[in-house]
Amino acid sequence: MKKLYLILSIFMLISSLGMAKVSKKERKALISLYNSTNGAHWKRKWDLNKPVSQWYGVKVENDQVVEINLFNNNLMGPLPLGISKLENLRVLNLAFNLITGELPEDLALLSNLKVLKLEMNRLKGGLPQNIGGLSNLEELTAFNNFLSGGIPESIGQIKKLKILNLSSNSLKGNIPSSLGQLAELETLGLFENTLEGAIPGEIGQLTKLKELVLANNSFNGEIPEEFNQLASLQIFQIQNNNFSSFENLEKLKTKEYLVFDYDGFDKKKEFKELKLNRTRMADTKFEDIEN
Repeated sequence: MKKLYLILSIFMLISSLGMAKVSKKERKALISLYNSTNGAHWKRKWDLNKPVSQWYGVKVENDQVVEINLFNNNLMGPLPLGISKLENLRVLNLAFNLITGELPEDLALLSNLKVLKLEMNRLKGGLPQNIGGLSNLEELTAFNNFLSGGIPESIGQIKKLKILNLSSNSLKGNIPSSLGQLAELETLGLFENTLEGAIPGEIGQLTKLKELVLANNSFNGEIPEEFNQLASLQIFQIQNNNFSSFENLEKLKTKEYLVFDYDGFDKKKEFKELKLNRTRMADTKFEDIEN
């Protein structure tokens, strides 16, 4: 009898552990997200009477919320404050929804986050100035929104970042030189913003960079000589800017997928000496024309 009682006790303990709930603060943060983004009209709704582990798109490990994947789920409205309560979150995918408003200030406090996908929404305002607090982030995609302001200098603190795509927004100002500190970066997409000024030479330090897309901005000056260090570069798009010289393109180690500005091509001496295997020209302006 004692042995049977012991077995039953162990079974009940294991069962109770299996049914354990996430903390109240995490549950509250999730409910806040649900209410703020019109959860009643999501494609796949949450049944708030069920355990969090049974909510669509939510992954729970060891009674902690580690992933939220609500891709293309008809979220509408702003992201609420308090999202930092999900302190063990590793993946947050809210892409292809109708999320509006500004990014909450405490978003950058999610220090365990590895993937943040916000593309194809209606977000506005600036990126958090303390975005460098996302110290474990490897992927940040927020293209096709209405984000404005500059790219924060603190972004250079995200040392593990591999993918950064902020294309098709309204970002302005210069590219911060701190981007050169992102040694693991493989993709940098800044296409179609209102960025300006010279491209910092520090970008040439990104030796793992495979894709660099800077087209459709207002960059000027020369292509940095330091770009000859970009040994892994495969795709380089810089059309529709205001560059004054492309002389340093000749020094790039890859010339397979270059896409660069064209306007008065026959008047630019350096182009006549540049031999590329595959190129595509796109209209833009030069600041100076050689005689």
